[in-house]
Amino acid sequence: MFGSSLFALLLSSFAAAQYGYGDTGATTAAATSATTGAAAVVPSAPPNTNGHINVDVNVDGKFRYQPQNITAPNNTFVTFFFPNSAITHSVTQSSFADPCTYLAANSTANTPAGFDSGLTSSKQFTIQITDDTKPIWFHCKQVTHCGMGMVGSINAPASGNTFDNFQSAAQALGSSAPTEKDNGPVTGGLNAVATATPAATASASSGSGSSSGSGSSNTDGATALNVWVTSAFAILFSGLMGVMNA
Repeated sequence: MFGSSLFALLLSSFAAAQYGYGDTGATTAAATSATTGAAAVVPSAPPNTNGHINVDVNVDGKFRYQPQNITAPNNTFVTFFFPNSAITHSVTQSSFADPCTYLAANSTANTPAGFDSGLTSSKQFTIQITDDTKPIWFHCKQVTHCGMGMVGSINAPASGNTFDNFQSAAQALGSSAPTEKDNGPVTGGLNAVATATPAATASASSGSGSSSGSGSSNTDGATALNVWVTSAFAILFSGLMGVMNA
């Protein structure tokens, strides 16, 4: 009787092990690993290289650039990476006096119009610094974004017309910031020049290690169960031998 009961118990355990029932540890670990991989946030902008600064637009879903205030010598390339987002953004040159207004050409001062990426997503837009002795101001022309502080600067002074004061001026406009029409990208610029319109950006890879982590969890769980089943049958055999010898 003892042998029959023990055999039935171990047989059901063996079936569970063979068909995956009760493998909650491995399943939970795999699910956790997959969820972690899917939730991983990978920045779109690669690391800076010599003579090239990369900037994230709308980093972490926030209406800002990262970095917001840049120091870059002449001939440095600054590339803005736009996320794959339903909400488009722009890098539109402006002035300290009018932070949320596109910098138009000034015939009196003999200065050209500013650069403008136009409202875009999943693209990259590059400018090259041509005069590092003068500050470069820019903003996002998407409705309400500039008034929420989505502005940036290159070579802003450490006192007086600083980046912080520029951003504060934009935020002071708030919802009263002018609504700008998007006419598409504009090359050229003042103190920095865009020589091309925004180009497509390769999608960043996300969580490449998640699948191997999940596989490891499943393998470890299966190995542990196989060891348990082997031990169980050893106990069954010893129990049956004991009953037969009694």
